[in-house]
Amino acid sequence: MTTAYSGIDMTSAQFELDAKFFRGLADPTRVRILDFLLEGEKNVGQIVDYLGAPQSSVSMHLTCLRWCGYVSARKDGRHVYYKVTDERVREIIRLARAIIADNAQAILSCQVIR
Repeated sequence: MTTAYSGIDMTSAQFELDAKFFRGLADPTRVRILDFLLEGEKNVGQIVDYLGAPQSSVSMHLTCLRWCGYVSARKDGRHVYYKVTDERVREIIRLARAIIADNAQAILSCQVIR
């Protein structure tokens, strides 16, 4: 099945890819990491300190964010630095927060998405 979407024929595979893209943002820790990295490049230690979370947990989330293309990493000596790969991530978060502000009660009361 294909559907017209902004002039592009969309297949089931494309919709699945879209959903996977958004699942990358479906964890509060990953959103906090992205929000923190929007301030600028940070090393893993800074992210761990900011979150107050174990390094192993932070590394798992950073791996997910890297695989999905939200962040990139560079190694400098013993440190690995992360930054937001694409500035459009800032716009995605801004737009999401605007929609959330208009629909917060409905979102909070949703029984389907926990």
